[in-house]
Formats: sequence, structure tokens, C-alpha cells
Amino acid sequence: MADLKVNIGKLELKNPVMTASGTFGYGLEYADFIDISSLGGIIVKGTTIEHREGNLYPRMAETPSGMLNAVGLQNKGAEYFASTIYPQIKDIDTHMIVNVSGSSIESYVACAEKIAGLDHIPAIELNISCPNVKQGGMAFGVTCAGAAEVVKAVRKVYQKQLIVKLSPNVTDITEIARAVEAEGADAVSLINTMLGMAIDAEKRKPVLSTITGGLSGPAVKPVALRMVWQTYKAVKIPVIGLGGISNWKDAVEFMLAGATAIQIGTYNFVDPAASVKTVEGINEYCDRHGFASVQELIGALEI
Repeated sequence: MADLKVNIGKLELKNPVMTASGTFGYGLEYADFIDISSLGGIIVKGTTIEHREGNLYPRMAETPSGMLNAVGLQNKGAEYFASTIYPQIKDIDTHMIVNVSGSSIESYVACAEKIAGLDHIPAIELNISCPNVKQGGMAFGVTCAGAAEVVKAVRKVYQKQLIVKLSPNVTDITEIARAVEAEGADAVSLINTMLGMAIDAEKRKPVLSTITGGLSGPAVKPVALRMVWQTYKAVKIPVIGLGGISNWKDAVEFMLAGATAIQIGTYNFVDPAASVKTVEGINEYCDRHGFASVQELIGALEI
């Protein structure tokens, strides 16, 4: 049996499989289906300093090989998370990581400060790449200056492991990755959803209330793989890969491209057990190919 442990900065994961924010709730929602403590980590749903109702319905649409979402970071705010959700998840035997978002530098900093005070949350994933909100998120993630500014500000108040989630809706993702690395990011995760839209031909109207939304699922996997490979070669910090991963084979491909760990997102809606099956599959792959440690896969693509 292979050693599946990997390290994201100072954070040791029991295996490289995590779940992506917005697709796994707070982990508790899946506890009846799988042993959530068997995962390397769980990225809980996006959290902002203030309560957010999210966007108007309809805000999800199925597309060929994927889905569009424009939920808009619906959540009850950081104070609610700390007082109500945190007590329920703090003793789960895996890394519970909070996805932090905001609409201004100040709101990012305030949310990160609130989460920093929670002892059993060892890391945050800073979401500077959400395409579903009108302010913040995307605005920070698509320029080097914007990305650097928000990471620098959050780094001053947050001393634990800082993962920065990057947008694919840019010309050169490696420039953004280097910019956040320079300001103290401990790791980057990529990719977030790609900007897309769907149209109802009969009604001659957009399907989503917001017109555009974030595309995820198998359709984005080739783009995500390419960006992970490029970013792995451009930075020294760990890269966490996500985008269209639905099984162990997809996960192995991302690790070969340079990902230290991976996140499963949209496919959790198809198969609630996808993440634990992926852990088992990675282990079997390592055994079959004679890898004593899963870390031997990282960046092992032969070109």
C-alpha cells in the first residue's frame, strides 16, 4: 500500500484528495454517504464577512459535459459560521479549510481575521476568482496588481496556511500565480469556473438570471490540466488542481501535470462517493505502477 500523504506548505494531508468549495456544503451534508474523515481535506462553502442572499433564480443550468452556476456566494456570514457551523465540524478528523471571499480588500481581511481565530481551521482558501459576483472576486483575480493587493493585505492578518484560488479567465495564469506567491501565498488552487452562458432559444432569453455564470465539470478539464502544468513550472509553492475531476484517473493526470493535491467539485453532485473512490483508485494506481509514495507522481509527466 502506497504512502498517500502530501504536504501543502506546513499542512500535511493524509491523502491528496479534497473536495471543492461550493460542492460539498460543510462536509456534514455528505456524512451519511461516506466517511468524510477519510479525505485529505474539505474546502467548505464560500464564506464572506456579511450575510449574502446570493443571486436571483434561476442560477444553475446543465450544459453538455458540465454545468453553469451563478449562486453568488450565498452564505450566512463569518459570524454565523464561527458560532453555529464551526462547533459541528471542528472535531472531524480531516483538515477543514474555509473558502474566504469578499467584495473589497477590507471585507476579505475582516473575514480572514474572523476565521483565523478558529483553532481547528488550519488554512483558508482565498477566493479571488469567483465569476458570479458583481464586485470583488473576479475583479481582484484577473490582474496581477489586484491579486497581489488582496493577498498582501490578508497575509498581514492571517498566519496559518494561505491557499489562493485562481481564475482561468485570464490571458496568462502563471503571471497571477507568481504575483500571489511573491506576496506570501503558501499554495495556489486552480482552476475556478470558466465564464460561460446558456440561452433558451424558444424564449430567446438567457437561462441564468445573471446572464453569465461559472462553467464547471468535465468540459473544463483540458483547460484546467494545461493551466496546472503551466503553473507548476512557474512557481515554487504547491499547486492544487481542480476542474472536471471525476475519478482517480483524472486525479492522477492532474498530479502528473504538477498538482500536489486535487479537489473534486461538480462530480460530487453525480456521485456522493466520488472522493473516497478516488482515494482508493490513486492507491491502486500507485501499487500497480510500483510507486511507494504518491508524491512520486507530482510533476512526473514525461515529455
